[in-house]
Amino acid sequence: MTMHTHPTSMPGTAGNDIKTLRALAPFLWNYRGRVILALGFLVLAKIANVGVPLVLKEIIDHLDIGSDTLLVLPLGLLLIYGGLKLASTLFNELRDAVFARVRHGAMRQVSLKVLEHLHRLSLRFHLERKTGGLSRDIDRGTRSVSSLMNYMVFSILPTLVEIAMIAGILLARYDVWFAVVTFVSVIVYITFTMYITEWRMKYRVAMNVSDSTANTQAVDSLLNYETVKYFGNEHYELQRYGNTLQSWESSAVKSQTSLSALNFGQATIIAAAVTLIMIMATQGVVDGTMTLGDLVLVNAFLLQLFIPLNFLGIIYSQLKHALTDMHLMFDVLDRTPEITDRPGATALDAGAGEIRFEQVSFAYEAERPILRDITFTVRPGQKVAIVGPSGAGKSTIARLLFRFYDIPAGRILINGQDISQVTQDSLRRAIGIVPQDTVLFNESLHYNIAYARPDATHEDIVQAARLANLHEFISTLPQGYDTIVGERGLKLSGGEKQRVAIARAILKDPRILVFDEATSSLDSRSEQLILDALREAATHHTSLVIAHRLSTIVDADRILVMEGGRIIESGTHTLLLEQGGVYAKLWALQQEEKLQLEATGEDKQVNPD
Repeated sequence: MTMHTHPTSMPGTAGNDIKTLRALAPFLWNYRGRVILALGFLVLAKIANVGVPLVLKEIIDHLDIGSDTLLVLPLGLLLIYGGLKLASTLFNELRDAVFARVRHGAMRQVSLKVLEHLHRLSLRFHLERKTGGLSRDIDRGTRSVSSLMNYMVFSILPTLVEIAMIAGILLARYDVWFAVVTFVSVIVYITFTMYITEWRMKYRVAMNVSDSTANTQAVDSLLNYETVKYFGNEHYELQRYGNTLQSWESSAVKSQTSLSALNFGQATIIAAAVTLIMIMATQGVVDGTMTLGDLVLVNAFLLQLFIPLNFLGIIYSQLKHALTDMHLMFDVLDRTPEITDRPGATALDAGAGEIRFEQVSFAYEAERPILRDITFTVRPGQKVAIVGPSGAGKSTIARLLFRFYDIPAGRILINGQDISQVTQDSLRRAIGIVPQDTVLFNESLHYNIAYARPDATHEDIVQAARLANLHEFISTLPQGYDTIVGERGLKLSGGEKQRVAIARAILKDPRILVFDEATSSLDSRSEQLILDALREAATHHTSLVIAHRLSTIVDADRILVMEGGRIIESGTHTLLLEQGGVYAKLWALQQEEKLQLEATGEDKQVNPD
C-alpha cells in the first residue's frame, strides 16, 4: 500500500500543514545564517520600496507649490527617488542570491534524506509499495520544497512586511479611516482567500491521487512490457490508464473553474477597497486637508499593496498545493523502519562462518505460518542444501538470515552471535547471495558485477566473470564489459543474468554464501561449468544452497528436506535415497523427467514442483 492511496491523514488540513512545516524546519536550520541575512535584505528592499511613494509625494507637492528652488530641490528628490528604486532592486537581487543556496541546498538534503529513509524501510514496505506512484509523490514533494520557500521568502513575507509598513504610515500621517479600510480589506481578502482555497483543496488532493495512480499504471505496464504483449492487452492497459487520467482531468477542470471564482471574488474585494480609499483621498484634497502629493502617495501605496496582494491569493493556493505535495513525501519519512539496529549493537564477527537456526518460527501474516520450529546448524566450510516444494519456506530462510524480517520465536546465530544484536551493515557484509530472480541496474556489465565491491579492479572483475562462466560471453559483445544491460537486465537472458549474480557473489568474497535457485535458469552444460566454479569459490566458505534441481546438490554435506514449513528429513544424498522418503521420491521423479528430456533431445530445466 502506498501513502498516496491511503494517507495516514488527510492532506491540506491546518494540522498537517503545521506538521509539514515543522518537518521542513531542520533542513532550513542548517542554513539559518543565510536565512537571517536574506530576511535582512528583504526588509531593506521593502523599506526602499515604501520610500519611493513618500519621495514621489514630496516631488509632486514641490511642483504644485511652484517654489523658486524648483530646478534644484526636485532634482535632489528625483535622484533620491531613482536611488531608492535602484536600492529596492539591489536588495531584492541580494536576497535572491543569498537565499539560492538555502532553496537548492534544502531540496538536495530532503531528497537525500528521503532516499536514505526508503533504503532503511523494511522489505515488507518495498514489497507492498507501488513504484510509479511512490516516485511521483517523492518527485512532487522535493520540488515543492523549493516552491514553498520561494512563496514564503519571495512573495508572502515581502507582502506582509509591506502591508505592515504602509498601514503604519497611513495610520501615522492620515485619518485613521485610511488605515482601518486598509486593514479591514486585507483581512477580508485573506479570510476569503483561505476559505475558498481550503474548499478547493479537495480537487487538488483528488488530482494528486489520480496522477500518482496513473503514473503507477504507466510504469507497471512498461516494466511488464513483455507480459502485456504476450496477452495482447495493450488496449486494456490504455483503457486503465485513460480512465484514471479521466478522473484526473475531471478534478483538474473543477480546480481551474473554482480558481476563476476565487480570482473574481478577490478582484471584487480589491476594487471595493481601492474605490473607497480613493474617494476618501480625493475628498481630502477637495477639503484642503490633503495635498495633491498625498493623493498620489495614497494611490501609489494602494498599487504597491494590492498588486502583490492580488497575487498573494494565487500564491496562497500554490502554497497549499506545495504543502499537500510535501505532506505525502513526509509521510514516507514518518514511517518507522520495521528492522532497526538495537541500542548498543556491535559489528558481527563472522569468524569461520557457522550458521545456527534455533527453533525459529515465522509468518508474514499471523494467520499463515511459514516456518515452524526450524532448527539446524551449518558448520564452518560446510555446504548445506535446503530442498522442498514451492511454499515450503526455503527462500524465507535466506531472507531471515539477512535479517530482512525479525523473528517472533527462536534465534538465528552466526559464529555464536545473535544476528538481531549486531549491526545490519556488518551482517550483510558477511553474506553473499545469488538470488533466484536477479534484478540488474540499467548500467554496464562492469558496473553490475563491480556492485559487489565498487573498489574492485578491472582484473578482479574479469576473474570473477571467468569463474562464473561469463567472460567468454562478454568478450563476444561489441562493447564488452561496457555493454548496458537494460532496465532490470532485460537485454540479458535469464541464464546470463544469473551468471552476473554469481560473478558478483564471487567478487564480494564473503564468509557465507547463499545460493537461492542459483542455476535455475541455466542449461545443463552451463550449469555444470558454473557448479564447478561455485564449488571452487565455496571451498573456504560456509554455503547454504536452496535448490529445486536435486542434481546440483548431490555433493552437499547435508540436505534438509522441507514441507509445510518444517524440516521433515535430513541427511546426505546417499542416506536420504536409502531412507526412501520424500527426497527419494523427488529424486526419482526428476531422474525420470531428465530421461524423457534426453529422449526427445531437449535440454530444459527441471522443476520438482
